[in-house]
Amino acid sequence: MARDPAIDAVLVQWGDRLFYPGNRIVRDSTPRLKQRPESLAKRSDAIRARIDATFVRRAPQVMVKVTGGGSGMKAIAAHFRYISKGGRLVIEDQDGTELKGSGAVAEIAEEWRVSGSRIEDVGPRREAFNIMLSMPRGKAEPHLVLRAARDFAKKELAGHKYVMVLHDHQANPHVHLSVRAEGIDGRRLNPRKADLHRWRETFAEQLRQWGVEAEATRQGTRGVSRRYDALWQQKARAEGRLTRETRGPKSGDSAQRTLRESHEAWSTVAAALRRSADPGDQRLARGVQAHLESLARQGAQRQTPPRGMSREGR
Repeated sequence: MARDPAIDAVLVQWGDRLFYPGNRIVRDSTPRLKQRPESLAKRSDAIRARIDATFVRRAPQVMVKVTGGGSGMKAIAAHFRYISKGGRLVIEDQDGTELKGSGAVAEIAEEWRVSGSRIEDVGPRREAFNIMLSMPRGKAEPHLVLRAARDFAKKELAGHKYVMVLHDHQANPHVHLSVRAEGIDGRRLNPRKADLHRWRETFAEQLRQWGVEAEATRQGTRGVSRRYDALWQQKARAEGRLTRETRGPKSGDSAQRTLRESHEAWSTVAAALRRSADPGDQRLARGVQAHLESLARQGAQRQTPPRGMSREGR
């Protein structure tokens, strides 16, 4: 079936804006607008694949979060003990060496202290970053999450010392990864928002390499705006100590503007797909439209006051 270049152009124009914002640093092989000279058809096919995974197949969304970090060896060593459960769980370093036991954890901490610039017990700057990589329960075998995390670290954290531990005893299988801020070349890790977006895409890509369906579509791209619990909130909830819930959609002006722009963009994409004679494009159009309608229903429910209470009385 002949391709309609006009439809491909709309997909590339809006799909690249949604999936691949221009302020991103991209390292993988996915075609991007303005970055590689691939044909319009190839770039539009890449966008179609992302739409299919996000809105039709609804592939599980990975999570990559920086949960904290230590400004001194005392805090870093405490995190090593926490993620390894005092040495009871296997801890793996950047060379693939697996260690276990409280003595091994202490040895790793002492090695980090003197590798490069010395890390004192307490210091003025962050010397390590703690990262958590996870998948929803039931969407990936824990050992595959670990393999993907291992591949992620080799790609994104090369030149840094790091350790990782798999946790598969909680709600979602996840890997705790702690990375030394200073690399072997003296450069310091300083992850920004764009890096976190790229890290999610890299982790999802590595999961797919192991046969796990996974996506890393931004909340704004999907037209949703959820708050996620910090690690301390997750722990407090599990232990029954959380006194105040903060879940719910973000309500700031920036978040609302992002949602409006996303809805308008997806409406444009859906309209273009509906004009196509290709059954596959029609299926994508229905998927996008169903998602937009679902978001509209959710928005209406949030605006509806509880029974017996007027909007003025809320």
